[in-house]
Amino acid sequence: MRPEDCAALLHVSGAGALCLAVVAAGALDRVAVEVGYGHYAEPLVPWLPPALAMPCNSLVNLGYVALGWRWFPRAGRGPSRYLQAVFALLALAYGPVQWARLWTQHPRAAVLDQWVTLPIFAWAGLWCHCLVQGWQPGHVVLGTGASLLSYGLALAHTRGFEGALAAHVAGVAGAAWRAQRRWGDAGSAWTAAASFAACLGFVLLKLGDAWLARWDPFRRLSGHFWSKVCDVLQFHCAFLFATRLGGL
Repeated sequence: MRPEDCAALLHVSGAGALCLAVVAAGALDRVAVEVGYGHYAEPLVPWLPPALAMPCNSLVNLGYVALGWRWFPRAGRGPSRYLQAVFALLALAYGPVQWARLWTQHPRAAVLDQWVTLPIFAWAGLWCHCLVQGWQPGHVVLGTGASLLSYGLALAHTRGFEGALAAHVAGVAGAAWRAQRRWGDAGSAWTAAASFAACLGFVLLKLGDAWLARWDPFRRLSGHFWSKVCDVLQFHCAFLFATRLGGL
């Protein structure tokens, strides 16, 4: 592993351990989260172990792991390699976090799942920001810290997480727009459009999970399952977009 990879691994694992410690300490127990199989349209399979009680919703999380492995940098150096390595490691880690939430149906697992979603979106925006402004480690640290702290909104309001997430998505859209204007071409524009279409699909399919289950095709492969497919696709498109625009 190159120094950039080691730094990425250290930073992602360190931030992840910090989040896990805060959640395990009960500091975020007042956050309102949805737990219980009743919130998912996919029917349970009683003879499977709890980790696979909803097999489709569980196994789709392997997509994040495969994506992280696929995009972990094997070439290049410098800030561009570091930015890509962090994003790949975030994808690798997100799959198990999602799976743990489904498996345990524990409120703290749900809180951790929500919390780590924010810096993933933030990192996509920071990567685009660095493509336009150049490598600015101070901005990266501040942006990541602000993203992690923004989850405090979930303590202040029952819809605080949704508000923080919406702000993150808007920030990514703005950063991607500036990067596209600076370095983009028609191919990167289509990739960005595909990413935001997948993001929209992720939101709508997740919200429509129970409603879609009225139709047979969405009872096993539920709206939640397809929302995760869209999430993996938007992750993939984000990698395609940022790497297409070039290094730093």
